[in-house]
Parts: sequence; structure tokens; C-alpha cells
Amino acid sequence: MSITADELDVTEAAEHTLIPIPENARTSTVAHQFWIWAGANIAPINWFLGTLGITFGLSLWQTIGVIVVGNLIGMAVFGFFVLMGQRTAVSQMVLSRAAFGRRGAYLPALMQGLLAVGWCAINTWIILDLLLALFDKIGIHGGDGLKIVVSIVIMAIQVWLAAIGFRAIARFERWTVPVTLVVLLAMTIVAWTSSKTNVDWSYAGGDLHGKALWSSMSGLMTAIGIGWGITWFAYASDYSRFVSPKVPRGKLYLGSVLGQFIPTVWLGIFGATLATVSTAKDPGQLVVDAFGGLAVPVILLVIHGPIATNVLNIYSCGLCAQTLDWKVDRRLLSYGVGVLATIFTIYLVLNGDFATNLDGWLSGLVTWVAPWGAVMLVWYYAVARQQVDVDALFEPPGSPRVKDVEWGAILAFVLGIVATWACLYGIPSYLQGPVAKHMGNIDLSWLAGALVAGVLSYVALSRRSAAAPTLTAEA
Repeated sequence: MSITADELDVTEAAEHTLIPIPENARTSTVAHQFWIWAGANIAPINWFLGTLGITFGLSLWQTIGVIVVGNLIGMAVFGFFVLMGQRTAVSQMVLSRAAFGRRGAYLPALMQGLLAVGWCAINTWIILDLLLALFDKIGIHGGDGLKIVVSIVIMAIQVWLAAIGFRAIARFERWTVPVTLVVLLAMTIVAWTSSKTNVDWSYAGGDLHGKALWSSMSGLMTAIGIGWGITWFAYASDYSRFVSPKVPRGKLYLGSVLGQFIPTVWLGIFGATLATVSTAKDPGQLVVDAFGGLAVPVILLVIHGPIATNVLNIYSCGLCAQTLDWKVDRRLLSYGVGVLATIFTIYLVLNGDFATNLDGWLSGLVTWVAPWGAVMLVWYYAVARQQVDVDALFEPPGSPRVKDVEWGAILAFVLGIVATWACLYGIPSYLQGPVAKHMGNIDLSWLAGALVAGVLSYVALSRRSAAAPTLTAEA
């Protein structure tokens, strides 16, 4: 069946505004969603995170266990946020208006927007040393100047794709991710079988026991276990809102969860195995040494990683800005995000210390995402019971159809952040909370924040459950 001009206009508007995605524009499939989430996680940052377990003193198999179990839990919860978007056809931060209030949702939207800008820079910066080592293999040499040029080129590509919109993102992931998976498979085989790496599959770590063991395992769980799945909660509905409600929910859930789980665990284990070779040597350099003359396909994979991830960051950041009621075209917002992320990337090139910046950034994310996610899960599934007055979410501030600020949810959110920080144990001293220190440096930040925010938000929001609005976007 051919698509009319009017239908094209509606689809175009839906991609660049916050309006609920109309049925004729909800053409994304389960396969599309799988490739989107897989592409977002086939990135070198995940193999760098996988090395943290070995750095923390864990054995290889302890590290693998934490990565697998943590991601099973984290990604399983992520799937429930995906289903929110399919049912309501609106973005994740617009949905926050129902729980936090029309203006109350400004707070998480602002935090998520800043998060997306930061991720865009981190994901670009983290590959630069590896790229320069690969370029060196093919005769291209340079220092910080080359890093800056490369980061600008990569940023321009990802901003261009994000500015076009969801359809461009879906096509890009659909056609490039299968190719990068093939390269990743070849890279994994070479790295695990090459005599230049000699992975130590029996690596015993630092022989940790007691609190020292639990401290290292909990820290890894926050970085690339449950904590990694949590960082994606705020993105989920932005993309699943393009999936028709006619698509079976179970299939969508499974496809999205596997899209996140498979590459994250794969690359996490890949990084951990490389770290057994040398904890002093950059894992990316080990890949370069093992590949030698085959550096070109690895260069393509490494460059693809941040682009596939950051198109989501830039697109979602634009949606967050619109949720703040900024009357600016989303495409212009994408360009602005690119400029800010480029400035931050250049700062990291000139001033970044890897361990401190990375751990501080990732640990800091959990302080707000975990409690926000708990509030949203409690509101959507336990209080509203998946019944959302979608039209009311687009009423102007002050409308009687939606509360301006839901102070109970805001308080639960803020106290959840405090609880998360108190139980957090990151590398920077300011991310080492008193409870975590008292427990022997064990990091249960994500659990503490989610429990505090979840319980308090249920108490506060359940009071209005009797007046829960009806669903206007059919399931």
C-alpha cells in the first residue's frame, strides 16, 4: 500500500515533536528495536568496563558471573520501560509528567538531557587512544590534534543522523550493526586465540575474601552489571513508541532485552579476558597488537560504536529539551547538543584521567536514574496500572487535567538520590557515601535508591490512584 503525502507529513511531525506517534507512523518492528539496542551497546566502552573487574582484583570467572547476572537483572527491568512506550506512544520524559507533574517533570528531563550530552562526549573520547593506535598501524600518526579532528568528524556524522530522526537511526542500525557483529566476532576469535594475547582463562585475581570481595563485586555490578541496564531506562520509550500496539508485547520485550544483553555481556567478557593478559596495558592496545595488519575493519567497528550509541543520546536529548517546553526545532537542538558534546570531548582529550573520569561519570549516573526509574515503575505498573491519560500530558502548564507538580514524587525522587549517594562507593572521594564506607566499601547504591524512592513514591502516589485517568492510546 502506498503512503500518501498527508501520512508522510504526520510521520515527519511525529519524529521531530513530542506528539503521540500516530498509528500509521508506528512502523518499527521487533527486529528494528533489537538492532537499535544492539548497536547502542556494540561500543568499546563496554570492553573497557569489562576490564574493571580484573582491575578491582576479581578473578576472571567472578567477573564474568557479575557481568552476566547483573545484566540479566538490569536488562529485564529495562524491558518494562520499553513496554511503556509501545502502549502510550509517547517519549519517556513526557510520561514523567504523569508521575512528577506537568512542571515537576522538568527536573528529570533536565537531568536526562545533561546525561545524554555527557554520554555523547564520553563515548567519543573513550575510543580516541584506540583509534590512534589503529591508525598508527596503517601509517597515520598524530597526537591530541589528530584526536580532536577525529572526534569532530565522528560528532558531525552522529549529529547529522540524529537530526534526520528516528527513521534514519533505525535504518543506520539495521544495515550497519550486522556487519559490525561479524567484525566483532572475528576480533573476538583472533584475540582469544592469538599467541600475542594469551588470555589466561584460569586468572585467579587478587584472591579476595569477605568484604574486599563483596566491595569489588558490588562496584562492578554498579558499573556494568545492574547499573548498566539502569542507565538505559530513561531512553526506552523514546524508540519503542514507534512500535505498533499490534506487535506482541512479549516479542517486543524479548527482542529489546536481548538487543541490550547480548552485546553488553559479550563485550564485557571480551574486555575482562583481555585484562587477564595485562592489567597495566590498555585493552584496546592488546586488540591492536593481536590484529596487526587487520586494523582497518577494527577501525570501522570502533568508529561505528560511538556513532550507533550517540545518535540515541542526541535524539533523546532533543526530546528532553522539548519536554522542558523549549520552543525550538528538534533538529536545531541536535546541532546544539553536538557543539556542547564536542567541547566536552576536547576537554577530556586535554585533561581527562581515564579511571577517575569514567568511574566517576558512571557511578554518578546511578544517583538519579535508579530512583527516577523506581518512581516511574511504581507509578506506571502499581498505581496507574498502565492506564494513562495521554492527551492530558500535552495540556499546557496549569491545566486542571494534570497536576502541576507532584511533590510526593519529587520528594521520593530527591530522597532516593540521597540514599543512592549514601550507599555509593566510586573512585572519586565525593562519590563515597557514609553507608558504603561503614559497610566496608560495598556499593549497593542502585538498590538503596530504588527501594527508598519506590516505597516513598508508592505511599505518595497511591493516594490519587482512585482518580487515575483512563487510557487514550489503545493497547
